Amino acid sequence: MKHFKIITLTTALLASGSMLHAQQQIMFTQYMFNTLAINPAYAGSHETFSATALLREQWSGLDGAPSTQTFSAHAPIRDQKMGLGFVLLHDKIGVTNQTGAYFSYAYKIEFQNQAKLSFGLQGGFTNFSAKFSEVSATDPSFVGNDVIEWQPNAGAGLFYSTDRFYAGLSVPQLIETEFDKSNSDSDSRLVRHYFISSGYVFDLNPELKLKPNVLVKYVKGAPLQVDLNANLLIKEIVWVGVSWRSFDSMDALFQLQVSPRLQLGYAYDFATQSDLRRVNSGSHEFMLNYRIPNAHDRVVTPRYF
Repeated sequence: MKHFKIITLTTALLASGSMLHAQQQIMFTQYMFNTLAINPAYAGSHETFSATALLREQWSGLDGAPSTQTFSAHAPIRDQKMGLGFVLLHDKIGVTNQTGAYFSYAYKIEFQNQAKLSFGLQGGFTNFSAKFSEVSATDPSFVGNDVIEWQPNAGAGLFYSTDRFYAGLSVPQLIETEFDKSNSDSDSRLVRHYFISSGYVFDLNPELKLKPNVLVKYVKGAPLQVDLNANLLIKEIVWVGVSWRSFDSMDALFQLQVSPRLQLGYAYDFATQSDLRRVNSGSHEFMLNYRIPNAHDRVVTPRYF
């Protein structure tokens, strides 16, 4: 039964070009708190050293469902208009694994009223492996079709921000590459993804702030996907929010500012597709962010994005 479920999930992902392409770039519900993972121009934007760890277990209860782990860190270069960062990621779906490491560089142009425009580049590699031999017990056609490949890649992005507004445009995977070129029947390849993100912070009263966010994702061969989100910040300590992801889920978010340096986050996704609701109990996402101010900053000022 376990092999059958893995085959069912893997075959569905490989057979559906839109599903396969949509899952290549790792998906986050808490993207507004983990922006470096999708936009290299975000590097150094916190004006402190900032490290974020994120764990996502998608479609809980379904064997072979996506499981994602990321670690990112970034910081500005002192007395320079530049920032550096890196992202480590791992994504497992069925018998396929994607592991990557990318370094980011951002150059910032400062305007009046604390506005900044950053240009970002990133470079690194992705390791793709598909152990189809693990399901060969029930389908001999998979025998000998394992794939293990390393591929370099690069990305670019723009990020504009003020103390209350941000907007970003990024292409994390500029190079489109094909895996397993020796197999003429293979359709495994990395394709280019496009991201547009934006958000704004409104003051409702001295103790409440509202921050709506939007993320638009496009990849050739898949429908345009939109994430709409609204977070409420209570007394600069607690974030609570809801999101809607087209063709996928409704989400509940909670973040806690434990201290000026430490933030914890959790998100739960409710699948909106009826076929997925029948076979899983939702998706869970955990986040931890820690910031270390430089020697001249004794207090970490609030960051809304």
